[in-house]
Amino acid sequence: MLLVLGGGGYVAWTAVQQPAVSENAPKPVAGDVMFIELNGGQDRVITRTPDGQRAASALRCQRFYRAATTSVCLRLAGPGPTYEAAVMTADNSVIKTIPLPGIPSRARVSASGNIVSWTSFVTGDSYAVPGGFSTRTGFFDLRTGEVTESIEHFDATVQNRPMKAADVNYWGITVAADDTTFYATLASGGLNWLVKGDLKAKTVKSVRQNAECPSLSPDGTRVAYKKRPTPLDKWELVVLDLRTNQEVKLPGTGGIDDQAAWIDERTLAFGMAKDEKKTAIFFVPADASAPAHAEIDNGASPVSVK
Repeated sequence: MLLVLGGGGYVAWTAVQQPAVSENAPKPVAGDVMFIELNGGQDRVITRTPDGQRAASALRCQRFYRAATTSVCLRLAGPGPTYEAAVMTADNSVIKTIPLPGIPSRARVSASGNIVSWTSFVTGDSYAVPGGFSTRTGFFDLRTGEVTESIEHFDATVQNRPMKAADVNYWGITVAADDTTFYATLASGGLNWLVKGDLKAKTVKSVRQNAECPSLSPDGTRVAYKKRPTPLDKWELVVLDLRTNQEVKLPGTGGIDDQAAWIDERTLAFGMAKDEKKTAIFFVPADASAPAHAEIDNGASPVSVK
């Protein structure tokens, strides 16, 4: 443990030399849901089985995601505080750590496990006020070992015009099955757009305005994102059918501020304040056939093990 002087006193910081998994924790299997337990401020990664049984790992993360045999944990790295993205194998052995420029916000792994992406706040800590924050979004390609610290240098086209503004921010990457196509949010001048991009060509093009934190469905035909009519309204979760260009609003999602995760082709999961108190993980049918319901109390950053 280190003691760091701050604010006229000493603040304790525990070094993050974390063991991989507690000895008696079973390995996650298909059908399990992994999430971050918020109770007590431990931020510990938990695995929940379909019958409700829970097993705690020794991982502590601000954001967590897993796909195939790859996991990513956005976590505290040192005093300051500083943060890092820890890229791991399925048994939580660290492959690589990547320094983050600020507070962890979003994390994703492509379905193949080959592309790990993240977003962190460089300034600010909330998406609620347009222009009141700055983000940095990057990705790591496990096949080549290449780290792209920011996608802000990608060539962007918004509404058929080159985007050259100095205030461009990106957040919430979601990568398609080809490990090249991706969707993300691009914001500039107080407006935001859902953009479709190419990781190899380093290009992005706007799809539609007013869509944040996209999440591509497992079959690649739909994308879920949060949306609000004006900055004074609450975000709601919306699913866009990429084949028909039709949106459907999901009931019971008012107040979401998260990048939703697809549990399967029919169900989305996301973190949201429950009764305006502690965050819970909600499940909602992707076809809007029923309202969202709280599935896991005191949890965040859900992901389905496939």
